[in-house]
Amino acid sequence: MHAILPCLCAALVAITASFPANAQPSGGQRVILAADKTNAIAHWHDIGAATVTAKAAAATTEAEKYAAFPADMATLHLAMYDAVMAIDRRYRPFQYAPQRPDGSASADAAAGSAAYEVLRALFPGRADQYREAHERFMAALPDDAARARGIALGKASAAAHLERRAADGRATSLPGYAARETPGRFRGKDPINRHWPTIRPFTLTTIAQFRPPPPPALDSAEYAADFNEVKELGGTHSTRRSAGQLELARFHSEAPPPYFTRNFGRFARTTADTADAARLMAAIYTNYADAIGACLEAKYHYDTWRPQSAIPLAETDGNPATAADPAWTPLLPTPNHPEYPAAHSCSAATLGELLRQYYGTDQVTFTWDSKVTNATRTYTDTDALAAESRMARIYGGMHFRYSTAAGAEVGRKVAAWTMGHAFMPQPK
Repeated sequence: MHAILPCLCAALVAITASFPANAQPSGGQRVILAADKTNAIAHWHDIGAATVTAKAAAATTEAEKYAAFPADMATLHLAMYDAVMAIDRRYRPFQYAPQRPDGSASADAAAGSAAYEVLRALFPGRADQYREAHERFMAALPDDAARARGIALGKASAAAHLERRAADGRATSLPGYAARETPGRFRGKDPINRHWPTIRPFTLTTIAQFRPPPPPALDSAEYAADFNEVKELGGTHSTRRSAGQLELARFHSEAPPPYFTRNFGRFARTTADTADAARLMAAIYTNYADAIGACLEAKYHYDTWRPQSAIPLAETDGNPATAADPAWTPLLPTPNHPEYPAAHSCSAATLGELLRQYYGTDQVTFTWDSKVTNATRTYTDTDALAAESRMARIYGGMHFRYSTAAGAEVGRKVAAWTMGHAFMPQPK
């Protein structure tokens, strides 16, 4: 069991040590991440998050037409990361590396310039989110040669990443979705985020690289056990679900764009070092974009039904250990995309494994909040958030247990791949 402790106080010290890429992350020194610092990366993270999640009347670019906040935030942070690495040089660049690094340039100016150029190119219709912020940010920096050189590096890094991500696949033409009446198949109309699996991954070789094996057969004992679990615990009128389980389900039910961007932003504030913040946030978002894309690819590949269809239609599944309940409804609204694997579990597990790989230990303490319950929770190891999230999706009536397990496994595999192929220290 993972302990959930009261919120950390400001007196806790954030440890932001970096570990070698080949470190075996288990046990080890405890790392306490207190989000009480500030830096340019954190500043531009928040501006970027407000931009990519904003609604705009005009849509002229692919990013504005085909919303995909994980990929756009990854591009933003990679541009900032490479711009800062062109000055700091502690870690290997991802895409952009000038022939002559400029250690005297302003890292803050480089980060701000890179962020602004990415947002300006991807979201010209949302300039009110970032234009004045950029002017204020630059005006606050010394007007000197260091700022000018930093701005130039930021522009060059942004240009390199924008070129690399141009026509990233999100505009791929897809046939209309036709729900099938076959038992076990998803029954939703016009499911969402179908274009996310078409987006070119950042580090994976293909978006299907870690596709999980098929879910349990409808007539299997595992399917029946997980069916009956969510039927008993996840329904609107469940008599077995405790008050604590209800609270847990609600805590993890916030819409993903504000929920994940806001909470990921906490990690940018765990260090005052711009280069360390740039590396951590680029790793988080690059990993997250690939993991959620991989999960959605598997969802639409297997195209399986949700509990909200499976339980009322159980007489069609061929399993004598399941019983239909035509009146059953899930506690919380079910996202409109196929069931297997669970995306929320994938997202939480991939963050946990990314932190484990990054810090070289599973003993990482961090906080997370929810605007649904207006609560903040503290986790004391890297799997605690994912373990809690897996159960929350069952208590909410959205997923079967096997789906949450598969989603978590996809997320962990993507994170291990990410940290094995990017963001490593420069060789000494």
